[in-house]
Amino acid sequence: MPRQIILAARPSGWPTADNFALTEEPRAELADGQIRVRNEFMSVDPYMRGRMNDVKSYVPPFQVGQPLEGGAVGQVTESRSPDLAEGDRVTHMLGWRDEAVLSAGHARKVEPLDWLPLSAYLGVLGGTSLTAYVGLLDIAAMRPGDVVFVSGAAGAVGSIAGQVAKLKGASHVIGSAGSNEKVKWLLQIGFDAAFNYKAGPVYEQLRHAAPDGIDVYFDNVGGDHLEAALSALRRGGRVAMCGAIASYNATEPPPGPRNMGFVVTKRLTLRGFIVSDHNDRYPDMIADVTRWLRGGTLNYAETVIDGLENAPGAFLDLLRGGNTGKMIVRL
Repeated sequence: MPRQIILAARPSGWPTADNFALTEEPRAELADGQIRVRNEFMSVDPYMRGRMNDVKSYVPPFQVGQPLEGGAVGQVTESRSPDLAEGDRVTHMLGWRDEAVLSAGHARKVEPLDWLPLSAYLGVLGGTSLTAYVGLLDIAAMRPGDVVFVSGAAGAVGSIAGQVAKLKGASHVIGSAGSNEKVKWLLQIGFDAAFNYKAGPVYEQLRHAAPDGIDVYFDNVGGDHLEAALSALRRGGRVAMCGAIASYNATEPPPGPRNMGFVVTKRLTLRGFIVSDHNDRYPDMIADVTRWLRGGTLNYAETVIDGLENAPGAFLDLLRGGNTGKMIVRL
């Protein structure tokens, strides 16, 4: 019988293995218009932590006792839809299980490339790059010559955002990461400067890397990183607020930046966004990213964990910063 990971209990603070359970369910029959997909890879992502809380948000929370959800890519093994055939590869949002049954309209057909793994459609050719692309170019309106700072830069989105900034003409790109090894990797893939945020105050390290200030901040972290960026931003600076992983496991509301007055005096723009609102940008992103990948000017990394039973551990490692690039589970 197909296996799935369910939410066994809602976490309070940091999740643990006890919040997850591996279960089996009978194989469902297909209705008209549905497909069955054998999942080959699934994604674990920071936003999933928010869906484990029973709070209203831009997407409904996970339900206790029900399977978790998230990006997955796999092969159609049975179809009752004229739009997709057996053997087609598709992406969809019913990960955390061996196989998924869904409406064909909720899947996106992909054409595998012989020079990229199928998992790329969950990351560098999927929502990861779309998030980086939209956040940097549309939300933060980065212009050639800008100085750009990316927090959580060794993660899936951050590593792409920094490289896109360079490819689109940024004069200087700075990244923060949680280890010296990740800092070294960022410099290898084209960041002009990078620092280990655990090695000292973020603001002091950012000021050293950008003594004349920054124009754009791509925020994946929030907290002390956002406060440091507000101090470093020049007049008219822009912030794309993508995530705030520093507070995802907090049990009390975290304090906000103490220097929000800079938003007024420096005429700053802070704008949050949800990538699913920008699916119209997929064609432009795919065209640019495919060209950069073929030309060897864009690099990406995956941290791959094998086995559905190890998906909860992969998610917990992600929250602790145990990944470089995209965290993927191979099913």
